[in-house]
Amino acid sequence: MQLTSTGLKFPDPGAPLSTVGFADAVLRGFGQVMLQNNSYTGLLFLLGIAYNLPVLALAALLGTATSTAAALLLGVDRTLVRDGLFGFNGALAAIALLVFLQPTPLAWACVLIAAARSTIAMAALSEFSKVWSMPALTAPFVLVSWCFFLATARLGRLIPTGVLPAANLPKAAAVEGIVNASTVIDGLFNGVAQVFFQESAVTGVLFLLGLFLSSRLAGVAALTGSFTGLLIAWGMGASETSIHAGLFGFNSVLVAIALGCVFFAPGRVTTAYTFLALIATPVVTSAISAAAQPFGLPGLTLPFVVVTWLFLWAAPAFSQLRKEGTS
Repeated sequence: MQLTSTGLKFPDPGAPLSTVGFADAVLRGFGQVMLQNNSYTGLLFLLGIAYNLPVLALAALLGTATSTAAALLLGVDRTLVRDGLFGFNGALAAIALLVFLQPTPLAWACVLIAAARSTIAMAALSEFSKVWSMPALTAPFVLVSWCFFLATARLGRLIPTGVLPAANLPKAAAVEGIVNASTVIDGLFNGVAQVFFQESAVTGVLFLLGLFLSSRLAGVAALTGSFTGLLIAWGMGASETSIHAGLFGFNSVLVAIALGCVFFAPGRVTTAYTFLALIATPVVTSAISAAAQPFGLPGLTLPFVVVTWLFLWAAPAFSQLRKEGTS
């Protein structure tokens, strides 16, 4: 075992994980939330959450460790586990449960259950999506979290917070608030921070440092995605409060990284294609939010999943994109 620029290198793919190896896999799981296979990036993500809300950092660490351990116990390919691919959905599910549910002892127990279930969902969706050669992305996290949120209607000891949307029919929106320079600057960094449900410009900066540590292109993509999402939402009349909070940025951040520097090779056509996806993402975000509102559900990262899947499915039809190739 030896240190590399991105973490720990394991010479034997079939060897069991040591304690240090398990910790490395957990940190890579944090990094994979933004599609980065880098344990140091994951550490900066964890520190960013801890800076803003230590209790959510603890939940995320517990969730990632649980989903990673479940994958090991169930015999998932060790290479996938070591790359953190069975950790990131557990991290997001753990944070989401403690953001949208009251942090009771039962909710903490549900964090463990949700994290373990995310491993099952990840395996299931990965197998299912092999037919179309599609990555599961954060779809397991969305499905597992929605299950718990819907269950609050029948399970009285699962108590939602005021953050969970009230179930009602969507109404026409009105332009609210005045967007100023502070809104744009805070919204830019909050858009990155909201990938982990954090509203903190400092946390967003720490996340960006982690991205630039792993890949300068990923860092630029994240900033571009957050700004584009903010700009499109502003131009279409989103409220100042939601723009400031970064609620139209985080799905765009993930789309920009996924399409701009992970699934396609960098190039002019890739850049143009990614911008088309970024223009669509705030609209899809609004549509999914409105569609989920009657059920009292947040959209989470489903817009990122839908937009990325759509643009990956479409890619084989475009000869210019095929010429640049895939990453």
